[in-house]
Amino acid sequence: MNDAVSRLDAVRNNIAAAEKEAGRESGSVTLVAVSKTFAADEIRPVIQAGQRVFGENRVQEAQGKWPPLRDEFPDLELHLIGPLQSNKAKEAVALFDVIETVDREKIAAELAKEIARLGKAPRLYVQVNTGLEAQKAGIDPREAVAFVARCREVHGLAIEGLMAIPPFDQNPGPHFALLEKLAREAGVQKLSMGMSGDYETAIAFGATSVRVGSAIFGTR
Repeated sequence: MNDAVSRLDAVRNNIAAAEKEAGRESGSVTLVAVSKTFAADEIRPVIQAGQRVFGENRVQEAQGKWPPLRDEFPDLELHLIGPLQSNKAKEAVALFDVIETVDREKIAAELAKEIARLGKAPRLYVQVNTGLEAQKAGIDPREAVAFVARCREVHGLAIEGLMAIPPFDQNPGPHFALLEKLAREAGVQKLSMGMSGDYETAIAFGATSVRVGSAIFGTR
């Protein structure tokens, strides 16, 4: 996994260059290293190289590997970036520091219930389906601003940002621009957008965090 560490350095350098190119403040973009499907022993060298923010797609998989790593490295921050089922809301609130995939009323209600019950409030993002793809999670962009308002006013949730995954076969720029516009309209500060193939473009459009997996860990 030394390869992962060298790739991590390359991604960090690319982020710094993209920040500079976009006239952004150095360090204004958070790198979320997407560690889904990789075991703790494969992740540890990346943690030892200084990476502290990680993303996982599935609650159950994360439960299996992150508690021991967090005992070892207490300052880790864990993001849920995959779809959340309502029956996993309790486990998600207990485990994750950030949940990026709030995308429907039922999830908002379940999260509100578990946050009140557990007394622990992860930071929350609303996922927007900018490409209106039937197979993809996320709220319709035409409903996103109103949904953020309902999350706050009806469910008492503090929504920090928006997240999107543009269609893989389209230019991501217009999707990033749409998400940035919706964030301004909804009054949220954070934008989680950009992955291994397009994170530098996302930074140009205002991403505050980028989710990079294969460009660091390689592919299975």
